Amino acid sequence: MKFITLFIGLIFSALSFAQSTYPNKPIKLIVPLAAGSAVDNAARIVVQKMSTDMGQGIVIENLLGAAGAIGADRVAKSAPDGYTLAGFNDSIMTMLPNMKPQTWDILKDFEPISLVATVEWGLVVRSDSPIKTAADFIAAAKRAPGTLNYGSGGNGSPQHIAMALFANQAGISLTHVPYKGATQAAVGVAGKEVDAAFQGIATVNSLVQAGKLRLIAVSTPKRMAQFPNVPTVNESGLAGFEFNSWFAMMTPSGTPKAIITQLHSEVVKALADPDVQYKFTLQGLTPRGLTPDELSKVMRVQYAKYGKLIKDAGIKGE
Repeated sequence: MKFITLFIGLIFSALSFAQSTYPNKPIKLIVPLAAGSAVDNAARIVVQKMSTDMGQGIVIENLLGAAGAIGADRVAKSAPDGYTLAGFNDSIMTMLPNMKPQTWDILKDFEPISLVATVEWGLVVRSDSPIKTAADFIAAAKRAPGTLNYGSGGNGSPQHIAMALFANQAGISLTHVPYKGATQAAVGVAGKEVDAAFQGIATVNSLVQAGKLRLIAVSTPKRMAQFPNVPTVNESGLAGFEFNSWFAMMTPSGTPKAIITQLHSEVVKALADPDVQYKFTLQGLTPRGLTPDELSKVMRVQYAKYGKLIKDAGIKGE
């Protein structure tokens, strides 16, 4: 009996030691979105600081396919040891599962670490477009219903849903052109393939700064500090319109609580860094650092909200 007790004690001691020395090897963060996307940009800024603070590398793997479902499946099936994490956006967490049955359950197969940042959004057109404001865009769409088109990252993507909400509230008809990712859609606008797009500022910022896209409205409650001359959609005549997306860090279900707590602490520490905050501002990102419990509540509320929206609007995923 003493031997069994000693043996069990050694097992728990070993587990405690393993957790106390976490991390003792590189961590992988799977981002099921394209490099250069808003979530990818946010993830790279945060994990660079986290890697330095933790003294261990965090490698980002952009695992694309099926609107993020393939990457989510990989994380869900990974060992819950803190060495495989996920960088998800709200589309993967609250929209995609409402459009099509998945091999994973976002509410059961993952543990929240933190809602890291919100991604602020805006309406963009090509730099030489005759459309100067959101009001111009709405007026042009009303003059010729269905002739203006817009790009998105795919059917059921946040860009699709954002513009569908905008069009519905404005009472206009637009033609949807799905691309294979948000970055490709932004390039499509710059290349005159489509007239406009609703995009995360982080995704289009470099093209705006390069003069290839014009940001004509932002979907924040107030004007953004880095774009003081760009009016809000609300100012442009669409009262009450607001849209953003978010980047959350998750881990497979069953990951030890101590590891989740440590990772959340590291996220909060990184977000408090002035250099991280400066880089976030340039990318149109707002640092958040919500706790696991707070993120869980946000997930459940938005899961229900978007479930109703997607059903009522008949939006289909890829």
